Amino acid sequence: MTNTGSRRLAVTAVGLGLIALPALSACSSSEASGSGESKTVTLVSHDSFVVSKSVLKDFEKQSGYKVRVLKDGDAGQAVNKAILTKDNPQGDVFFGVDNTLLSRALDNGLFQPYEAKGADLVLPEYRIDQDKHRVTPIDSGDICVNYDKAYFSEHKLKPPQSFDDLAEPAYKNLLVTENAATSSPGLGFLLGSAAHYGDKGWEDYWKKLKANGVKVVDGWEQAYNEEFSGSAGGKKAKADRPLVVSYASSPPAEVIYADPKPSTAPTGVATGTCFRQVEYAGLLSHAGNAKGGKALLDFMLSKEFQDDMPLSMFVYPVREAAQVPPEFTRYGPPAKDPETLAPAKIAADRDQWVKSWTSLVLK
Repeated sequence: MTNTGSRRLAVTAVGLGLIALPALSACSSSEASGSGESKTVTLVSHDSFVVSKSVLKDFEKQSGYKVRVLKDGDAGQAVNKAILTKDNPQGDVFFGVDNTLLSRALDNGLFQPYEAKGADLVLPEYRIDQDKHRVTPIDSGDICVNYDKAYFSEHKLKPPQSFDDLAEPAYKNLLVTENAATSSPGLGFLLGSAAHYGDKGWEDYWKKLKANGVKVVDGWEQAYNEEFSGSAGGKKAKADRPLVVSYASSPPAEVIYADPKPSTAPTGVATGTCFRQVEYAGLLSHAGNAKGGKALLDFMLSKEFQDDMPLSMFVYPVREAAQVPPEFTRYGPPAKDPETLAPAKIAADRDQWVKSWTSLVLK
């Protein structure tokens, strides 16, 4: 949805980099009330976490807690750092671990159990870990190849629509993707290919992509805003890759942030390349302010927060009856039949897939 995350054109709008950013609240995490209870709750996340200031202020007013947000790079980087610091965590709640990395977080004891208020209102297909409640589903989205409409129109070339298409000679040296070892969308794209071609077929597919000139960069920010010719950032950078691994919700972001706004999105989605991503949040083990963390998790499932996400982070809410703005769905409807993998399958094979992918594609 990590790194993530984002659908991440909110990152474009505020110019976030891959370094941890200042907190949204200037309050120190050590600030405490006279009773000794901390009145600051710290949320650790990937760089693509965005929430409307008014929504955050409502939580602070209702709960009495100030929110401090620490952003720790792409989702893969953020999860790895959270695991390394789990015994002395940077914060209280972690947001942005997705279904591609979830088993790693759970196996390493990153979270302590807590069933958030409103968990019973989460759409059934997103409910997991029901016996322990170590994580709370927050949003969903589809990782898909995006294309630059202008490029394909000018070159009188039909945009690719499937995994198979991307390996065709017509699309040689046109695709940029993120590193599957460091980036959530990069890993999602790898898992999508594994789901599509199976255990015995995905490596041959990536051999074809490599031979066809696929370019690999570290994270989404670089791929989308520096290498992809269809993004606002890519146009400024004179990028030359008209295909990028991003999100099905990236096209509406290109419209919403444009000035003036175009009547149609300048980018499109290769709908046959999508992989369904779900993002979760959890109360960190050894959280210094567990009470505040629980309050924040409750709020992240509230209708106010869930309604805010589509136009803040360009993801879909998981709460039943949450509102998705028409301009969001008009330019970027979710994929109708995205690739998926069972959590147990991801847990069993992810690390070996990434190791094989790294050896195959990067060496």
